[in-house]
Amino acid sequence: MSLDPLAIVTAFGLIFLAELPDKTMFASLAMGTRMRPLYVWFGTSTAFIVHVAIAIGAGSLIGLLPDWTVKLVSALLFAFGAFMLLRGGGDDDEEAAETKTVTGFWPVYSTAFMAVFISEWGDLTQITTANLAASNGTWSTAIGSAAALMSVSALALLAGRFIATRVPLKTVQRIGGLCMLGLAIWSVTEIFVG
Repeated sequence: MSLDPLAIVTAFGLIFLAELPDKTMFASLAMGTRMRPLYVWFGTSTAFIVHVAIAIGAGSLIGLLPDWTVKLVSALLFAFGAFMLLRGGGDDDEEAAETKTVTGFWPVYSTAFMAVFISEWGDLTQITTANLAASNGTWSTAIGSAAALMSVSALALLAGRFIATRVPLKTVQRIGGLCMLGLAIWSVTEIFVG
């Protein structure tokens, strides 16, 4: 196994820039305002690593999945997230109880993992990773791509935590819910446009 530093830097740069404006970054930001950021990061990072492995090992598998199905499931997950954030209401005791239920490691980890795992199928970064692996080497591309995706998620979570400490929780929930609703609409729109 030989690593090419230039291939690692190339994969990192391309994937990092492609992921910055991506809906997954915004979903990470929204989850980071409501859930423990470190747990969210573990979940998103694991999903990204799985996607990089799939892109590297079986890039042709992406083409076998019906694109509209992936986008529809992604839209449903985002819509569910929006519903959970927007339903809000209640008093502070209820809010504190809700907060406790979403701070456990496994619920947060699995929510973050599934949100990213499903929404990243056939994504530009996955396709780019598969293409780079074909020309720049698998291990170098895998390392650069995974590092870029995990870095974008970390940046989004840091921004989410910063926002959560300065804005009331109900406002954060409403904004996060609206962002998730927007992502759901975006995913459905991609079925018909893309």
